[in-house]
Amino acid sequence: MATIQSFVHLLAWVSFIWSPGIAHSLSPPVVDSPHAKQFSPINKFLMQSYYDRYTNLHDSDFENFVSQEITSGLCEHDLVWRLSDLKRNLTGEGSHRSVSTLIKFQSQQLKSLSELLSHSCELIIIERLPSGVFADPFELQHFVQRGVFSDIAVFGDTNLELPSFLSNRSAVEIHLVVDPNILQDPTDIKTELPLHARYQSLNESGYSTVEFGAPDMLVRCSTKDKVENRCFLKLEKGDANVYGSRIVWRIPSGIKTHAGLVSTVTFTAALLSTLAIVAASLFQIDDFKKI
Repeated sequence: MATIQSFVHLLAWVSFIWSPGIAHSLSPPVVDSPHAKQFSPINKFLMQSYYDRYTNLHDSDFENFVSQEITSGLCEHDLVWRLSDLKRNLTGEGSHRSVSTLIKFQSQQLKSLSELLSHSCELIIIERLPSGVFADPFELQHFVQRGVFSDIAVFGDTNLELPSFLSNRSAVEIHLVVDPNILQDPTDIKTELPLHARYQSLNESGYSTVEFGAPDMLVRCSTKDKVENRCFLKLEKGDANVYGSRIVWRIPSGIKTHAGLVSTVTFTAALLSTLAIVAASLFQIDDFKKI
């Protein structure tokens, strides 16, 4: 029994090593350089600017990036977008589910509506995904084609075949065009983001747990006559209700105590199949010689 399990483990290890995606993930990581590119507001996606500077997605690096780089590009006027409510829900079943997000903005009195209406604005939602799940960039492009989002992109580890214990985190950046007039009335914005679970590590419970935090949200505006002059408006949470913004996904995984039995059955089935193919080939050769 021990010999069979050792042989199966050796075959699995060789297949991982020779897999192009996994071999790439096992290569030495590039160390983040303090002299990397600075944030450029011209980039279409904020996460592209982040990955120009950092190699992997770490919460501390991202929060520093937002606080030190993006906030330095705030618009000159004092307009503030106020969040009143944020609700999150996990829909669907199995390994393919969706994160539903409902965002509510407060209405506010505008001192200079004409100044605001001279700008074109977009809401940017960034979902920092845990390593146990991924978003399919090809699937998400259909939302752009249907006009659900103005743009969307996936950054980080986009190798969809890697299991969770060999993958890095990824992030999804969603762009939605918003009319500045919505600040005069309470406004709701709802998004649905389809996600997929990666293969999880073995454990005794048969489930792995991944947790999602609240998304990062920013508002970027530019003058309608000069699109390159982009700046960020403040998005204040204030007394907003963000309870329930954290959601948990329990993903099925293999049970560790079953590994020996599964390995034995798999090895036996593979061996019998190989023998059957060899026997069929020999019979075919005999028949050919008789002809």
